[in-house]
Amino acid sequence: MKIVLAGSSHWHAEMHLDAAHSYGTEIAGIWDEDAEHARAFAARHHLPLITDFARILSSPPDAILLMGHPSAVPARARAVIEAGIPLILEKPAASSTGALAALRDLARQHQAFVSVPLPNRFGPAVTAFEQLRQQGRAGAVAHCQFRLVNGPPQRYAADGVAWVVDPAIGGGGALRNLGIHGVDAALSLATGGLGLKAVSIGNRIHRAEVEDHALLVLEDAAGALFVIEAGYTFASMRPGGDFEWRIVSENATLIDYGDRAVCATLDDGAIVDLPIELPATRYRLCMSDTLDRLARKAPPAISIDDYVAAMSLIDAAYEKAGR
Repeated sequence: MKIVLAGSSHWHAEMHLDAAHSYGTEIAGIWDEDAEHARAFAARHHLPLITDFARILSSPPDAILLMGHPSAVPARARAVIEAGIPLILEKPAASSTGALAALRDLARQHQAFVSVPLPNRFGPAVTAFEQLRQQGRAGAVAHCQFRLVNGPPQRYAADGVAWVVDPAIGGGGALRNLGIHGVDAALSLATGGLGLKAVSIGNRIHRAEVEDHALLVLEDAAGALFVIEAGYTFASMRPGGDFEWRIVSENATLIDYGDRAVCATLDDGAIVDLPIELPATRYRLCMSDTLDRLARKAPPAISIDDYVAAMSLIDAAYEKAGR
């Protein structure tokens, strides 16, 4: 299988390249709006350089992984969908939910394959919980907590993508950028719709234009509670931060700390360590699942519909918080 990485200046580009190599995918080319960045990225990894985006569409690979500035991605994603090329659409793919919803509608119209990499769906706690559910051993979800708190917002400027913390471009701060992983996790586990019980969004430390910390409390139609915490308040510029994915059901408690994970089950009295999968390398699992589904003509595990649903819930949280 051949894919093109379109958007080498995105801060996840190296992770996606690693994921593609791990799967054994052939990289058919590297492209970016910044031609010099693409040239340097391609040379560093000994990969073909593509200088003209139109060339990708005229000689299409098996899939395009599209990343980039939210102002430019929607038009390129539209061109990919209309060309009938399977698309892996990295976030942020638009500055607003409305622009993203228009892409969703186009994808539905063309019955397009549009996958969105939200790799914590493939973390050990989520995977083990799904296995318990398939065995009929999970029971109803009671409460969950999804926390992703990384370092200061200046880290994006250091990565050359300062626009991430410009609300007019990125569409928000820590909640939009990091909290979307937790919101997506809650939506994937919820029974029926999710209602907002409480929202706290603020600038606790950095006093920037966008929030540096957010906390949401959500409840689903069955009464399960979901707490999402996102922030730029971890005291380090190094990759990673404060991470915890916690799922609690009638028969199981599963906790993923990023570098270790555990599962306790009531019916057999077991407490076991789960296989470790670091958050940065979960992109490998996401890529593998995506390309496997594409090969067998199955829909993606995480679609643009899921992305729009998460963005819409975040919109509601911002509105409730008066932001």
